[in-house]
Amino acid sequence: MTVVCRPARAEDLELADALVVASINDLTLRHGFGAMAAASPPNFQLFSLTDDPDGLWVAEDEGRILGFAWSWICGHIWFLAQLFVTPDRQGGSVGNELIERTLDHAKKSGASIRVLITFAFNAVSQGLYIRHGLFPRFSIYTVSVPRERLIDSLNGLKFKCAPLDETASTMARLMHADERVLGVSREKHHRYLINDSRTRGFSLYDGDDWAGYVYVDDRGHIGPLAVLRSGAVTTAFRTALGLAVESGAPQVSAFLPGASEAVLATALEQGMRIKLPMLLMASRDFGSWAQYLPRNPGFM
Repeated sequence: MTVVCRPARAEDLELADALVVASINDLTLRHGFGAMAAASPPNFQLFSLTDDPDGLWVAEDEGRILGFAWSWICGHIWFLAQLFVTPDRQGGSVGNELIERTLDHAKKSGASIRVLITFAFNAVSQGLYIRHGLFPRFSIYTVSVPRERLIDSLNGLKFKCAPLDETASTMARLMHADERVLGVSREKHHRYLINDSRTRGFSLYDGDDWAGYVYVDDRGHIGPLAVLRSGAVTTAFRTALGLAVESGAPQVSAFLPGASEAVLATALEQGMRIKLPMLLMASRDFGSWAQYLPRNPGFM
């Protein structure tokens, strides 16, 4: 059998997503967390493929996809969104072939910061990434709570909200927020989310002052969220919880950095529970993570 690594094509992405789901669930089941992943349309993968086809790779053997690697670039940040190998071929050469291709993508991009988010309990992958110069920076927790629990208990100060649009003034604010909080503009990713039919984006206002932004999807999931002042993050998160309740989804969830102590405390006070521990790894420290809540391990 000969494994071939090649650039991914649009028609590969649904099969690649199925492989990723199976690999994640195999891992989380073995570590006692149960099945955590479910298939979904690979819309962001397709967006990334169109934006930068050099960032997506598949490994295959006689037409069977054995592994998938996906990375994206924004400014000086290279982010490894996914690198998974089918469970029956792990521990062999497939993962090494894929990581070689994806690190070459990082090198060619000239990005000065390399970043990924992985499972906190996956020591094998952490060791691999450390050997390639990405080191643990802080934990990130998936948290959730039944919507009904929030309906009557969600009290406290909230920001005013207005739907996001693609006007020049709105985009300028979003880019300014990300450059201030993350050190890089994510204009293309905001345009993707604003045009995603399953996601609503909002500007947050403290009186007449623009305080930041938040996105909430139709499954009640919050993120990304960014605020211009670290002291505003708790109010922004409480506002996001209210928007998630309004979505009508049975569960409300978020992806919270351990570096944001105020948000974690607020989440647990509202009855949210930690479902899965993850870990951000990077080639160096960056960003103000008391002001930014990621969307998920693939979007950041």
